[in-house]
Amino acid sequence: MYRKNPASLMLLLLLLVLTALFSGCGSQDSASEGGYQVTDDQGTVVSFQEKPQRIVSLTMSTDNILLGLVKPERVVCANVLVDDPVSSNVVELGKDIPNKVRHPKVEEILAMEPDLVIAADWGDIDYVESLRNMGINVVVVKGAKNLPDIRDNIRLIAAAVGEPRRGDKLVSMMDDKLAEIKAKVDKIPQEARKRVLLISLMNNYGGKDCIYDDACTLAGVTNCLSEYGLKRGDKLTKEMMVQMNPDMIFLPTYNAHGTFDIQGFRDRYLKDPALQQMKAIQSGSIREPRDAYIYTASQDFCFAVQEIAYTVYGDEFKLADQQHLSAVE
Repeated sequence: MYRKNPASLMLLLLLLVLTALFSGCGSQDSASEGGYQVTDDQGTVVSFQEKPQRIVSLTMSTDNILLGLVKPERVVCANVLVDDPVSSNVVELGKDIPNKVRHPKVEEILAMEPDLVIAADWGDIDYVESLRNMGINVVVVKGAKNLPDIRDNIRLIAAAVGEPRRGDKLVSMMDDKLAEIKAKVDKIPQEARKRVLLISLMNNYGGKDCIYDDACTLAGVTNCLSEYGLKRGDKLTKEMMVQMNPDMIFLPTYNAHGTFDIQGFRDRYLKDPALQQMKAIQSGSIREPRDAYIYTASQDFCFAVQEIAYTVYGDEFKLADQQHLSAVE
């Protein structure tokens, strides 16, 4: 047995009171830190009390990024082509999303009761201010012109959905895949490298300051649009095509769930008498890389690079359908 020391008892009591006090402060801090804020590409600060569970995404690239960060159950709306196997590399994930839209009206978006809308800064985005005035959280991301822009968009969307660590992981996964592709591309002799011309449904797409141009460089091919001096937004004419005289031509595969006559579009070029003198047409070097890959501006950009290399240089870069990077456990 030992005799209790009154001073010791008082000290012990004081320590217990202080512990309870600081524990209470910690709980209050945790409650106040339950929310978070992000600053979007327009400089708008968007506040969240909790991770959004009803997310609307309006473009294929933001769909791809989003579906690499969260499960489809948290997505209530995506682009109309998200489940089109010609245009999308996330078809199975897209099937689980209840709403598919192209250019929705504000009323349509409101009817979905979103707690986050992800919008790109290109095109008509007047609806953004309308939604914000109605209390809807909207995060605007940039239309990616290069690889750093893609990294920025991934991290911004990850922060907005409350999954910043997944965003960092997704960027690392993409960069690792790009490094793997680069190791193979570096082995291609300069004299074996090809000059490639993309014919797109968007005839002002693919030049300098366009993510496709970055993909060509990383795939070890010369982008004839950029080489000729065309920038993103400059229109390609048939006269320019003859002057470029590429080794290979890329044609689109888009068909809008089978509703668009893609062969008719191709024939406008392949059967044009004025283009028959082109080297690529004379040699039959006409290819159809998968649109689902080469138009993406998401973490799956690494597969755009691989698809171009696969189309031009063969099985060393072989790529299966529906490949998609995801940080979702």
